[in-house]
Amino acid sequence: MCGIAGWVDFSRDLSKDDTTIRAMARTLENRGPDAEGVWSGRHVALGHRRLAIIDIVGGAQPMEFSDDNQQLAVLTFSGEIFNFRELRAELRSRGHHFRTRSDTEVLLHSYLEWGTACVDRLLGMYAFAVWDARTEELVMVRDRMGVKPLFYMETPHGVLFGSEPKAILANPMAQARTDANGLCEVFDMVKTPEESVYVGIREVRPGHLVRVNHGGVVDQRYWSLEARPHTDDLPGTISHVRELLEDIVYRMLNSDVPLCSLLSGGLDSSAVTALAAKTLGRDQVRSFSVDFAGAEDIFQADAVRGSADAPFAKELAEFVSSRHTEILLDSANLVDPAVRAAVLYAADRPPAYWGDMWPSLYLLFRAIRLTSTVALSGESADELFGGYRWFHNPNAIRADTFPWLTSGSSRYFGGLGLLDKGLVEKLDLPEYRRQRYSEAMAEVPALPGEPAEDRRMREITYLNLTRFVQTLLDRKDLMSMAASLEVRVPFTDHRLVEYVFNVPWQMKNFDGREKSLLRAAVADLLPTSILERVKTPYPATQDPGYEAALRTELQELLADPDAPARPLLDLDKARVVASREPGAVSRAYDRGSLEMALWLNRWLGANDVMLDL
Repeated sequence: MCGIAGWVDFSRDLSKDDTTIRAMARTLENRGPDAEGVWSGRHVALGHRRLAIIDIVGGAQPMEFSDDNQQLAVLTFSGEIFNFRELRAELRSRGHHFRTRSDTEVLLHSYLEWGTACVDRLLGMYAFAVWDARTEELVMVRDRMGVKPLFYMETPHGVLFGSEPKAILANPMAQARTDANGLCEVFDMVKTPEESVYVGIREVRPGHLVRVNHGGVVDQRYWSLEARPHTDDLPGTISHVRELLEDIVYRMLNSDVPLCSLLSGGLDSSAVTALAAKTLGRDQVRSFSVDFAGAEDIFQADAVRGSADAPFAKELAEFVSSRHTEILLDSANLVDPAVRAAVLYAADRPPAYWGDMWPSLYLLFRAIRLTSTVALSGESADELFGGYRWFHNPNAIRADTFPWLTSGSSRYFGGLGLLDKGLVEKLDLPEYRRQRYSEAMAEVPALPGEPAEDRRMREITYLNLTRFVQTLLDRKDLMSMAASLEVRVPFTDHRLVEYVFNVPWQMKNFDGREKSLLRAAVADLLPTSILERVKTPYPATQDPGYEAALRTELQELLADPDAPARPLLDLDKARVVASREPGAVSRAYDRGSLEMALWLNRWLGANDVMLDL
């Protein structure tokens, strides 16, 4: 896993100045602490920060290819190609010669052989840019599910691009500005494809490629979810899901550096860990879980967390004989200024939703990185197999909006309570949400003659796979890469996604429980307690000391007349909240407005963001 950056300008010679591209790449040092590389030509400069995973010696980037002293193409690449061995064998049969064992070189030769059609052959998570010297064209590509990020900004004569907005903002041509749309993206749980919180900076959409040449910038889609008839019966469907999972996990275990699994004790992470143990053998898998110091003394079940993770994680680890480590976090660490600064630097935006989960993930990944460089995660199974409560709530299913923003779920994503009423009215968040929902619904593929219930559940699944899961993948990528840890996500493999997306809902939910299909596919690998466990999200601290620290920070904000978020807040409400004493147990969904106000203030100040309102 790596960080990439670049600059194309057809009006100037970039070959003699490496200073700017090095500055852009160095903002991504945490994504690639092992090496730095830059390459420049007349109209292009490419930067790379490397986290060495495959072929540690031979995979340096940017990687170029020349033939008869004529340069053909240069590649800067972040991610992993999990079928690179098969591709290399096919390319060799076509006359290609390789000097490294890296997937990077395979990707470069794949482009030289098949052009942009090479993306149809890739299994993996990736964001890459290739400069085609033959045509003077840059091609930027992002993986189908958007596991790896890639941003770009059009300029009068080309583009700037990078794995994170900060790489673009390190170029003097860019400026950190946000407007009403940017703030709507911050304040609402909509995650609009292609949009960023910064004016002029866009994301390459998952499953898309962007061409940049003398004629301008062109966005092309190369993959999207399609509606197809499902012809397998239930036993055949369960069997095929299992076959896919075994192949996916097998491929993702390839690494030249230490690898582990993230284990919560829930169905998804337990399935991944068990499949890894089945492949590698007993005592060969390292697993890590996270909890909060003293949590066993104060844990209280709430509307979404019915049980603590720790006992289940330990049980699964013993069941599959993984070498397990429990990482215990302290609330004081979550509010440590250095930790908050590292989280904010990585996020490039206010990491408001899920509050303490951002710093806790960062601390977890930082601890794991001491012994492992790669981790497997169970992310995205809920969106694919129907694990969230809104998949099973008739009111959420019928609602004319994103199902996670309906009654019963929306409070977990609420953070507007301390914002100025005039600002909220000016932004008109309800209208913004309606527009984004309408756009998303217009994309959903249809299957002729599909029953109404299956059609609606297809829509719900599509919204989760193209909107909601992106917020989780972003959070995991940003926090893991801040700690220089690569996280691989088996449930985002496009073969599995395409197949399960088209399984009728009655089959996905055949026994009336969430994730029935996944549960059946891995039933022989897990203990009964985990198979029967109800979906539980990533743990959040319930320590009132954490909330007290947030209120103290809010008091400091209110006492500072130059605090950048002051004009955006309802100061009277904020004073009431700041003076309130936390209860015996602090719940994450009661801290949303506090988290939003404080992260917003930190972001505006640390990034020197200009507001265009």
